[in-house]
This record gives sequence, C-alpha cells and structure tokens, in this order.
Amino acid sequence: MSKIAIVVAGLLVLDYTWDDMKGILIMQGFAGFSLFSVFLLMALGLAIIFGQMKVINMAHGEFLTLGAYTTVFASHLTTSYAPGLMPIYFPVAMVLAFAIAFIVGWFVELGMIRFLYKRPLDTLLATWGLSMIMQQTFRSLFGARETSATLPDWLMGSWTPAEGVDIPINGMFLLGSSIVMTTLVYFLMYRSRWGLRVRATVLNRDMAGAVGIDTKRTDRMTFALGCGIAGVAGAAFTTIGSVSPSAGSLYIVDTFMVVVFGGAGSLIGTILSAFGIAQAQSITEFFLTGVLAKIFVLLAVVVILMIRPQGLIASKLRK
Repeated sequence: MSKIAIVVAGLLVLDYTWDDMKGILIMQGFAGFSLFSVFLLMALGLAIIFGQMKVINMAHGEFLTLGAYTTVFASHLTTSYAPGLMPIYFPVAMVLAFAIAFIVGWFVELGMIRFLYKRPLDTLLATWGLSMIMQQTFRSLFGARETSATLPDWLMGSWTPAEGVDIPINGMFLLGSSIVMTTLVYFLMYRSRWGLRVRATVLNRDMAGAVGIDTKRTDRMTFALGCGIAGVAGAAFTTIGSVSPSAGSLYIVDTFMVVVFGGAGSLIGTILSAFGIAQAQSITEFFLTGVLAKIFVLLAVVVILMIRPQGLIASKLRK
C-alpha cells in the first residue's frame, strides 16, 4: 500500500496510506460541516448587522448565548411539566429563541445603537460593554457552570452511509437548520419588500427617506433580525455543545473573520467563507493542535485579504 508523508510546520512528518487520508478527509469534512453550520448561522446575522448597517456588534455572540439559554430553559420546562411533548419541543424552542433574541435586539437598537450610526468605533466599544453586561446577567441568572439541553430521541444517534463512517444526526440537523435559515434570509433580502427597503437604505439613505421609506424603522428591524438569527444559532448550538455565559464570545472572532473574508454584506460570500474556513480549520485540527490550526487558517485569511481586501465577493456598504 503506497504511503504519503505530510510535513506539518516543517517539524513533524506523518505517514498515512491513501486509504487513511481518504478516511481522515471524510470524517474531518463531516465534522467541518457542523462547524460550518455554526459559523454560517452566526455570520448570517452579523452579515446583516455589520454588512448592511456597518455596526460592529461585539455582543453578537451573547445573542447566541441568549438563544441557547432559551432552549435549555424550554428543555427543562418540557422534561419537568410536559414530558410527552419532548418529540416536538425543540423546533418550538428554536422559534422562541428567535423571538426573544429579536425582541432584545429591538430594544438594544432603540436604546443604544440608533445613536451611534456612522460611528463604528463607538459601536464597537458600546457593544463590547453590552456583551460584558449580558455575560454577567447570564452568570447571575443561570450560574457559571455549563449546562445543556435534553435533546429529543430523533436528534440522537448517527447515520452510517458506509463502513467506518458515522455521521451524527444532530450534525445533520444543524446543517439542515443553516440551509433553511440561509434560504429564508435570501428571500427576505432579495425577494421581499422589506429587503428592498433595506437595500435602498444601504445604497442611499437620504433618497430612501425621500421616497417614503421609514429608514429608522428599517434599521431597527434589520438589527433585530440579525440578533434573532443569532438566537436561532444558539438554539442549534445546543445540539452539539453545552452552554455557559461566555459560550457565544468564543465564536465572535471567527464570525467576524467569516463576514469580512466573504465580503461584508454578501450572502454568497458569507456562505463560501464559512465553508472554506470551517473545513480548513477542521482538517488542520486533525494534524495540529486547535490553537495552531486557528493560527494557520487566520494567516491564510490575512494573506488572501492582503491580495483581495474587498473579500471573496465585493458588496456595497453604507457610506
């Protein structure tokens, strides 16, 4: 059996057969799909907020945590008071996570963000402070320990399409959720009157207001929608991980990297960027430590952005 040698960072040489490499790529590729789904769900909301509104929302990860805790709370209520509803509670919890994150995002925009438009550094500092407040609120309400949702039976187990290849059902559900949300965002942004108002406001705020578009309400709805999508990401996240007050903050840097690399405001660019970064990170993590894998992926993204600063797919931003 022929072998191939992989040189890692010029120091470590690993020998694998072609069959070994094929199995590694398949398993890590499927693992990368779960990471891709989390990145995409997070990046969809951030692409709307940052790409369309040019608001640097450092609290975006906390809206994921809010959606995750909403799902955990719904799980505990169901198991304690209505165990017969376990098979159907999870989709309801996802809708509830969206609604709560949407409402909180609406009031955040109303009380803080609307005063900071065209001041990106101020939005960064203000939302960073908001993220600290939200984390402490979660810690006070739910404690510092990690917790998790009880999943329905249909989300447990794995699918085995071939010998030696096991695909977790919860990972498939996560991927399906990201595809559904991406489709909904596409139709909202490019096939609805609301999306038309958003794009008109982005292109020319003054002209949009002159033709009767309520730009302030459009801003509020856009910010709240982005937060609501992060809430859905949090609900989906509970299928693959436990929740802590700082769970969302672990993904915020990767999410910004996905949005910027894909081209801020570009839906197609966000999808391609999330897929590329997630797969690269998942595969390199098999051969390296998690930290080194992130460093190599980040360096690759930086080099590409130096060559193509507008990202994979350029998109117009609000000036």
